[in-house]
Amino acid sequence: MAAREADAGGKVTITEIARQAGVSVPTVSRVVNGRSDVSPQTRARVEELLRRHGYRKRPAPPGTRAALLDLVFNDLDSPWAVEIIRGVEEVAHAAGVGTVVSAIHGRSGDAREWMRNLRARASDGVILVTSALEPMLHEELRILGVPLVVVDPAGSPALDSPTIGAANWSGGMAATEHLLSLGHRRIGLIAGPPRLLCSRARLDGYRAALEGAGVAPDASLVVPGDFRPESGFTACNTLLDLPEPPTAVFAASDQMALGAIEALRRRGLRVPQDMSVVGFDDLPEVRWSAPPLTTIRQPLADMGKLAARTALRLTRDEQPDSPRVELGTDLVVRSSTTPPAGRG
Repeated sequence: MAAREADAGGKVTITEIARQAGVSVPTVSRVVNGRSDVSPQTRARVEELLRRHGYRKRPAPPGTRAALLDLVFNDLDSPWAVEIIRGVEEVAHAAGVGTVVSAIHGRSGDAREWMRNLRARASDGVILVTSALEPMLHEELRILGVPLVVVDPAGSPALDSPTIGAANWSGGMAATEHLLSLGHRRIGLIAGPPRLLCSRARLDGYRAALEGAGVAPDASLVVPGDFRPESGFTACNTLLDLPEPPTAVFAASDQMALGAIEALRRRGLRVPQDMSVVGFDDLPEVRWSAPPLTTIRQPLADMGKLAARTALRLTRDEQPDSPRVELGTDLVVRSSTTPPAGRG
């Protein structure tokens, strides 16, 4: 334990931190390692000194494996999250490492509670999925020496945090180009949350495809969603209420695409005869939807696997091959797309 508590940068030792805080060295050690048997007042005093001095734990010796990884989502109410978990669990299990899955729901209080729990269980690494942490919480991870890997970053990630994502721009472009190739020119987009980089990239890919085909973008054809089926249902109804509805819709998630298909069904419209629909993700259930969904396959489980491998490398003080990785996406054509009426 002492080897991991010595300062890696030579700036300050825990002995000096203990002296300045007026506590024992073991007390500082308990704070650094996330132990819960320290009073809140003492913990706050020691943490302030750790932050002030930029203290970092020394990495574990080469060959020492992590015992626990924290996998953190904004929410867990999507099959999309299950695929990420499946990938992380496969790698963690093979390495003999436990996984703790949490949801912080974008709330500061939930994130702080998660951080308290993480410190108490002395987790060895964190995989953060489509979420953002306050700068102070990033700093606490740094102080604790806990490496962070970000999957589908919500915004610009910390410069020292590796990121794992998918080729969202090219995926958005491929989905739109597929519809254009069938003869569609009025193509609606049900977009994802604009705070997410992946959403903005899919929107940019959609626009790039339209411009490449000489089709002027129409702002009324872009309706926001939140990746959930309900938002796809609502957005599709908005598009159908336009004076000139689109003949095809690209939904930036499979779940929104399924919501859009339900909206069409309730209006007595058929997919794809009356409107073509494309999704994004290729979740397992969409091949069994009615009709089976044309979509962009995002390698979700592979993203989880790579994130876990990267986190485990960082716990051994090994740097990833690349700090920014984008895995490829592929168009999967099924039965939900066809040429517009009169063009088949």
